[in-house]
Amino acid sequence: MTVRKSLVGEAKGIAMHHRFIRGVAAAALLLVAGAVSAQDFSAQRLSDEIRIISADDFQGRYPGTEGEKKTLDWLQAQYEAMGMEPGGPDGQWLQVIDLKRLTPKGQPTLIWSGAMPQGRALIAGADFTLRAMNDAAAGEVIDAPVVFAGYGIHAPERGWDDYGDLDVTGAVVLVVAGEPDGELFNGPYATNYQSAAYKADEAKRRGAVAVLTVIDGDAGAAAWRRETGGATRTRTLTPGSAELTLSGAVNRDIAAEMGVNLATLKPRLQTGDFRAFPLDVRITASAEETVEILRTHNLLARITGSERPNEAIIYSAHWDHVGVNENAAGDDKIFNGAWDNASGTIGVVEMARQLKAAPAPKRSIVFAHMAAEEMGLLGAYAYVADPVYPLETTVADINIDMLPLSGPTKDVPIFGKGQNSLEDDLQALAEKEGRYVSDDGQPQQNFYYRSDHFPFARAGVPALMPWHGVDWVEGGREAGLAAWKAKFGADYHRPSDEWSADWDLRSAVENLTLLYRLGLELANGDEWPTWKPTSEFGQVRDRSAAARR
Repeated sequence: MTVRKSLVGEAKGIAMHHRFIRGVAAAALLLVAGAVSAQDFSAQRLSDEIRIISADDFQGRYPGTEGEKKTLDWLQAQYEAMGMEPGGPDGQWLQVIDLKRLTPKGQPTLIWSGAMPQGRALIAGADFTLRAMNDAAAGEVIDAPVVFAGYGIHAPERGWDDYGDLDVTGAVVLVVAGEPDGELFNGPYATNYQSAAYKADEAKRRGAVAVLTVIDGDAGAAAWRRETGGATRTRTLTPGSAELTLSGAVNRDIAAEMGVNLATLKPRLQTGDFRAFPLDVRITASAEETVEILRTHNLLARITGSERPNEAIIYSAHWDHVGVNENAAGDDKIFNGAWDNASGTIGVVEMARQLKAAPAPKRSIVFAHMAAEEMGLLGAYAYVADPVYPLETTVADINIDMLPLSGPTKDVPIFGKGQNSLEDDLQALAEKEGRYVSDDGQPQQNFYYRSDHFPFARAGVPALMPWHGVDWVEGGREAGLAAWKAKFGADYHRPSDEWSADWDLRSAVENLTLLYRLGLELANGDEWPTWKPTSEFGQVRDRSAAARR
């Protein structure tokens, strides 16, 4: 799972931590109702295979390294031994992904004109930031009109439209970061509307050429220092992202000069009554980048559906981790990523093993091992930008990232509870086992946007991401939550994330069993999971509704 810029790990509850990872579980057995096939997830097999691909000789599985080759070779060998079909493009196992790494070349320029006929040249870093994050690695706008679009949000399911009827074709759009406060936008849980990527997509969809985010601070403010601190770093272009000519930011004082007084406008931005308006300003600007290509790969395997092969259920997990860091403190420089995400990778392999042993499903089932998740979900974004199986007839994505490491739990937390009907299907299955589906309980982590289900959701495909249960059958929520925090704080994105024979994988077996049942129901049914009325992703899915009739 990708790391946030600020993570708080609580390395406490040591006794509970030891209990949390104690003992490898016995295998679980499930008889699917009405089916003659038996499913048998083995905790010991999970443990053994996690140990293999998180060993030191896999070098932390960083994209583009020998560690990638070893990982993908091992995965392919497993699927070939199962008799699985290659699931990638043109009957291949691998989907090639060329990631563009962009670094600023020289200083960007930005001149705005309005009341001053000669215009004003702004100072990069002090007044603005600007990047050409596009395939051309260069961008220029000349005498472009400028509009202010508030939060830049169009959310019909919430009755919210910052753009109104304003035509922004060919314009530079100024937006403020984030989203309105309050329950309309999910209260403590962020929606997709708060993201810079969404704001860029919406502006591009409406014909804009550039987006500048207004940072609520002057040139000396901490918020502006954070913005400028990252503006000159090498960034990887997200596959399929909005091809804006330019993107960047201006500080509060520059925005005010252009006609955007945040102090005056902010109350209006919260009401839903605000509408975008043009500024008496025009902008000429340019930026250029140098390009480095990093080649990596997704690996896909497939069971072809017997009746509707063009309809697909995808089980996904990222195979990569963060590699080797010679500057890391201590003697251990290898970030093995046993929990994150060798465990999820093996979860998908074992899901494939069990589903391959079941009768052929009516719909196709795809097992997708995504690259470069730790770099920003880039393998999943690359797949969604160039899908092997049409997104409009992809039934669902079920993502596995960091299998739970505990004894049995009553809860089955998921990221993004309240988004789509998959959670209702999972709840029905969980209830049969005396369990229940819950949210992740940690809105400050923004978990929903940090794993490979999210690019699918953003493209309109109903997606499900189960997480660690903390309501232990033996010990309850207080003990389970303390143990999870201790484990996460001690090992997440650290060299200490290594395989242990003491891992307790009983909860992993429980969750995999539920996801197996869910996948089979979807693969042998004819229903299409749906987004709930308040989900921001329903409008995206609706655009392809004709393909599912």
